[in-house]
Amino acid sequence: MDTKTYAPLTSFIDLLLDAICVVDAQGRFVFVSAACERIFGYTPDEMIGKAMIQMVVPEDRARTLHAAKEVMSGHLKPYFENRYIRKDGQIVHIMWSARWSEADQLRIAVARDITERKQAESMQTALYAISEAAHAAEDLFTLFQQIHQIIGELLPALNFSVALYDAANDQLSFPYHIDEHDQAPEPHTPATDTLSAEVIRSGQALLLTPETRSVHAEHLRTVVGQDSLCWLGVPLNSPNGTIGALAVKSYVGGVRYTEKDQELLQFVSTQIAAAIERKQLHARLQYMAQYDQLTHLPNRELLHDRLQTALARVHREQARLSLLYLDLDKFKLINDTLGHAAGDLLLQEVAQRLKQAVRETDTVARVGGDEFVVLLEHIQLPEHVTAVAEKIRHALNQPLDLLGHSLRILPSIGIALYPEHGVEGEQLLKHADDAMYCAKMNGGNRFQLHIEPSPADGDTQLNEPA
Repeated sequence: MDTKTYAPLTSFIDLLLDAICVVDAQGRFVFVSAACERIFGYTPDEMIGKAMIQMVVPEDRARTLHAAKEVMSGHLKPYFENRYIRKDGQIVHIMWSARWSEADQLRIAVARDITERKQAESMQTALYAISEAAHAAEDLFTLFQQIHQIIGELLPALNFSVALYDAANDQLSFPYHIDEHDQAPEPHTPATDTLSAEVIRSGQALLLTPETRSVHAEHLRTVVGQDSLCWLGVPLNSPNGTIGALAVKSYVGGVRYTEKDQELLQFVSTQIAAAIERKQLHARLQYMAQYDQLTHLPNRELLHDRLQTALARVHREQARLSLLYLDLDKFKLINDTLGHAAGDLLLQEVAQRLKQAVRETDTVARVGGDEFVVLLEHIQLPEHVTAVAEKIRHALNQPLDLLGHSLRILPSIGIALYPEHGVEGEQLLKHADDAMYCAKMNGGNRFQLHIEPSPADGDTQLNEPA
């Protein structure tokens, strides 16, 4: 029987659909099969001598190097997945099977292009993850962080931003902006010549690459910046209109976004818009439940929560706090003579002056019609509290021009101290309220410190008016 002669094995390697890659101990290609050009876009000659890690998507480099280290220590590494940047800037998903040849001091691997499968899987995973994030995220910023991570599984999103459009104020803001070079833009109107504004104005996706910039208006070509390579933005469309835009950007030497990336981002944008609107609605409802709608100060419920938290802290730290209970003298007269609109303006001015008179760490709350409570934490001595009370009284006494009338706001202020006047929240509020009532009965426009009743009499004795 004649013995057939076969061509060397290397003659068949180039027929494989998967790519064969051989990398030395320094991580540089020393041999690649012909399939590499179809998968990575580089010819074999272009890849030889090239550092493997330079072709890996930046977000995947750390775990890729870790996997390479494991292979070089003798572990077989099948089914390892990462992403590579093709010569044309597109991203390919690769599944590797690799081993180390100790005799040759070479890492030998087979690469399979699984981009289409990964994209299909990622789309379904992304939609589910976005829905989960909308329910689980504590606030909008946390939601944006999670969306950033989700988008990063679909396409490179090292530089990612969310722009939101406030139709009531016709303003575009950037509550989430991660960029390796640029700061977040200042809020502006959609009429401004920015890329996000263009996406929101048009309601259409916008892809800027070195090849496509020439077909766009001049202001869009220049606004990207000299160091930018690509910019991709899609509108966040909902039944209520365009509520914002998502954008990703790459710089020189980075990835090039494609129409396929645009399709991916557009596909998930509707789900993202719904998630953002759901979280915005939740935030509005939560705000309405905790804040006074006229003055935007914390309401009684939020004051109670903050007071309980503060009491737990001062009890633990053996510190002090104080409550100031304020009522506006003759407020009803202003409402009756100038009208409720004037009364509302007066209450808003009181809120602003109170916030300016105390520290940012203190709480100013509106607990009733013309009643306010100030929670002062980290108080050293009672004298410090009375000094703040006098500062508040003086600030409110400054003349106010209200609808053509010059008015002075006259407060009655009651003071309760922890722990002298009680260790429970309701007890402190009652004592501060009692002291405020005493200040009002003594002529108003003054502050009064609560004093515990003496054993000899059953009535509460209060300090002389200030």
